[in-house]
Amino acid sequence: MPDLIVRSSPLDPRAEVLLEGLIAEYDGRYGFNSRPGGARSEILRYPAEAFAPPLGGFLLLRRGDETIAGGAFMSHDDETAELKRIWTRDDLRRQGLARRIVLALEEAAADLGYTRAYLTTGFRQPEATSLYLSLGYRPLFDVSADPTLYRSLPFEKHIGAKAGVASSTPAYPPAASLEEATARVGPVKAAQEARIAARLSAHRTAAA
Repeated sequence: MPDLIVRSSPLDPRAEVLLEGLIAEYDGRYGFNSRPGGARSEILRYPAEAFAPPLGGFLLLRRGDETIAGGAFMSHDDETAELKRIWTRDDLRRQGLARRIVLALEEAAADLGYTRAYLTTGFRQPEATSLYLSLGYRPLFDVSADPTLYRSLPFEKHIGAKAGVASSTPAYPPAASLEEATARVGPVKAAQEARIAARLSAHRTAAA
């Protein structure tokens, strides 16, 4: 039976292995105390509605009765979808599954009209950085700098109707220390969370 990509939700029991896998990996790489509530608080930061059409999407790669990879995206604005929750089962890595998921997320986001994909990865995930660079994502940070001076590494790429168009978003300068980089991340995440909440609120109002 071939592997299948299926539309799903964070509330789907089939997605539990993905969510728990991400939580374990992030806590393992960064430590439970690296953020209040550990990785679980971050993974469950947004409501499932944020990852549902027409604003977002949540995809699982299924092999028979098992979820082996997956990812999601949510809306920043009419143009930008942020890719999130990208995961591959530990024993199946380095087989191109994450690449397949990212491309499927780009396609699903483009189908909803998005023309820009944005994502971040952590400074202790060099394999993720390599993946996004190989897929044509533009780093919004100085790749020659120590990644700990960013903590969160942002990337962007035009998709859909703007696929192949060069981006001009300026890169961010590095912080002076990991502590300063950590302090920077908080306001950025808060602003993004507020933007996403506003998008959800506007959608609910329009749908009422």
